[in-house]
Amino acid sequence: MVDGSIDAMTDLVVINGSTFFVSYPVGDSDGRMTEGLFHDDVRHLSRWRLLVDGSPLRLLTSRLSAHHTAHIFGTLPRAQIGDNPALSIRRDRRVAGGMHEDLVVTNNSELPAEIVLDLEISADFADLFEVKDGTVAADRGTVTVGDRRLTFSAEQPGFRRATVVDFDEGHGCLTLDSGGARFDVRLEPRATWQCCVSVTVVVDGQERPPLVDCSGVGMTGTVATVYADWLAEAPVVTSSADAIGYTYRQSLTDLAALCFRPWPDVDWVVPAAGQPWFMALFGRDSLIASYQALPFMPGLAAGTLRALARLQATADDPYRDAEPGKIPHELRRGRLATLGEMPFDPYYGTHDATPLFLVLLDEYERWTGDQDLVRELEAAARRAVHWMEHGGDPDGDGYLEWHCRSAKGLANQSWRDSHDSMAFADGRLAVAPIASSEIQGYAYDARRRTARLARTVWGDDALADRLDRDAAALRTRFNTDFWCADRGHFALALDGEKNRVDAMTSNVGHLLWSGIVDDEHAKQSADRLMAPDMWSGWGVRTMGADEAAYNPIGYHIGTVWPHDSGLVAEGLRRYGFRESASTIAFAVVESAAEFGYRLPEVFAGFARSDTIMPVEYPTASRPQAWSAGAALLALRTMLGLDVTEGRLRSAPCLPDGVSSLAVRGLRVHGRRVEIGEAPG
Repeated sequence: MVDGSIDAMTDLVVINGSTFFVSYPVGDSDGRMTEGLFHDDVRHLSRWRLLVDGSPLRLLTSRLSAHHTAHIFGTLPRAQIGDNPALSIRRDRRVAGGMHEDLVVTNNSELPAEIVLDLEISADFADLFEVKDGTVAADRGTVTVGDRRLTFSAEQPGFRRATVVDFDEGHGCLTLDSGGARFDVRLEPRATWQCCVSVTVVVDGQERPPLVDCSGVGMTGTVATVYADWLAEAPVVTSSADAIGYTYRQSLTDLAALCFRPWPDVDWVVPAAGQPWFMALFGRDSLIASYQALPFMPGLAAGTLRALARLQATADDPYRDAEPGKIPHELRRGRLATLGEMPFDPYYGTHDATPLFLVLLDEYERWTGDQDLVRELEAAARRAVHWMEHGGDPDGDGYLEWHCRSAKGLANQSWRDSHDSMAFADGRLAVAPIASSEIQGYAYDARRRTARLARTVWGDDALADRLDRDAAALRTRFNTDFWCADRGHFALALDGEKNRVDAMTSNVGHLLWSGIVDDEHAKQSADRLMAPDMWSGWGVRTMGADEAAYNPIGYHIGTVWPHDSGLVAEGLRRYGFRESASTIAFAVVESAAEFGYRLPEVFAGFARSDTIMPVEYPTASRPQAWSAGAALLALRTMLGLDVTEGRLRSAPCLPDGVSSLAVRGLRVHGRRVEIGEAPG
């Protein structure tokens, strides 16, 4: 992913899938920065500013009561020591479909009162990328003023959006103009005045109104109901460490908040990657988040697999970095993507999503026993295998390597997709085509897993045997070609001339997770991951502190990513290094506690002994799907959970600080299972 610029720690963010409202704590958006109401990658409200007698509201308190509901409490702007106004003002905001906001004014005195409220409204219909990059032009929309309705609309060939704002106030104090609404409110003693404001977003003529009323009810049958059902049906986690329970619940809530239906004609949901810039279907992110959540929210995996299969490339398209059989990187629906000014409708510039699609398909069947979905997606899986053997390996050397073909695409097409992530130990940047090490591990694992499905579900022993042979050959070659004998670890990648990109990185842990590491190199790999240059105390650094390119606040060159550390922990567990695995897994949970139990996308790689607390990364997404999922995967790591032939296996290894950990209600092949580790 690329960087953004939003203060997720101080802004008030109300989120419900692909619709979200970012405001200042007082509830306002002035359209100058990153605030506003967004839907499907377009800002439908840029200015939403409440003035009280010509001045901003004096904020008392603002907070969320749920991911889709915010409450803002304030009073008159003149409030100060010795002057306590008798009027209180409340804004209740709910995002579901569109947005519903209640304005409530209460006179808390025995005297009549008058107040003028101005709600300034505008819609610039800016593309999310324009907002992120600070390149928003003047408002594109036109305004139509009705009786109790303002309609903002923007239209050009191939792109139509509108925002409809309706007011239900019926006391004769409402005045509308192209800049918003004015309320001349007169209140009797102890009286309350209220106005309900409904915001409907319109996409290509299809209205998406708010699905709530003033009391917050009316969400029956909506995604929000699905969220509530998920949370009610989720397994119950108990532990001696309070941070585990709190982080688990917050992670479930965050994943639920990020879920949305990618098309109106489907009844399943997928996780968006993260708020605010990645509220869209992603290949890699959605696949990994679904993998992490499988024992707890298996429906995410089914939805993600179906959605990505629906978007699987069918033709060669250099502008979108697409080849037949390739799984997409991301799907955007903003103006720039819709009009073809950016190649994201969808964009295929990732080399790992395709093997990860096969990994998740197999893991989903292991946990759920749902062979119907495996049969449904058989053709997509076979196309993915074909891409790995052909389009993904353009020089035919057996390794998946990328080279960006799009003028507007990503130069690096692994999870480390920032421009400076592919660095040698001396700081030089690798030149494409690049074969990133962890992707070879994913390809190995994908072959082994697809062989199992071919043999047990599709009845194709010939394909299964070929994939097993190819996987074994890949493993042998990889352990020779990628091993840096002089440095004692696997390379980050091979560059365009097949030179080893020799920086030490957390990719080594992904290799353990995939199973591609041979026994000869396993212990040395595990030791390097836990060495002081890699292990920060809060997690595993993306790049070793001794490398020339290391930067503890560099996006992929020294920071700690919770999902990355979680996969490293699982890799260590796979090879039997259980104590190290549980240490990392619990550190993921401990770091979550330092962020209010909501793990950010990434945080700085400073040593725990130096900073005492994890240090925030300046532009990290929160909530973020695979960070929320990392906490769920940490539970699996500590309890040592796997499913073999329909039976749950457990080999707990609890870290220091955790004397008991249990999960009740895990779903395995349709059965509810309880597993746990108590003090011995």
